[in-house]
Amino acid sequence: MVTDPISDFLIRLQNASMVGKTRVSLPLSRMKLSIAQILAREGYVAEVDAAKKDNLLSVTLVYKNGRPAISGVKRISKPSRRMYMGTRDLKPVRRGHGLLVLSTPAGVLTGKEAREKRVGGEALFEIW
Repeated sequence: MVTDPISDFLIRLQNASMVGKTRVSLPLSRMKLSIAQILAREGYVAEVDAAKKDNLLSVTLVYKNGRPAISGVKRISKPSRRMYMGTRDLKPVRRGHGLLVLSTPAGVLTGKEAREKRVGGEALFEIW
């Protein structure tokens, strides 16, 4: 049993991209599906397929010039220590070359979207 499913999801994506896999399959949940859709919208993954009858989430990875689009991931909020950020605390990741993902009352958002909507929340992870 996995104690932190979001961290497991991110590490599976990172490990698969480092060894050159094109597709990753993992257990489906609404949180992982919304995170995967954000990553697809931002260009870190190509395609997201949710098979509800099989309870699987299948993610197709992106490579740019032979290099993986996902080069690093940092989990911020963990089950043992939740980290919350207000609107004023939301800063660009890696000088604008990364992405911050938050769980807010308005749903799962990127740092940029959260700033625009003026809403804070739990900082899940950074990806670059």
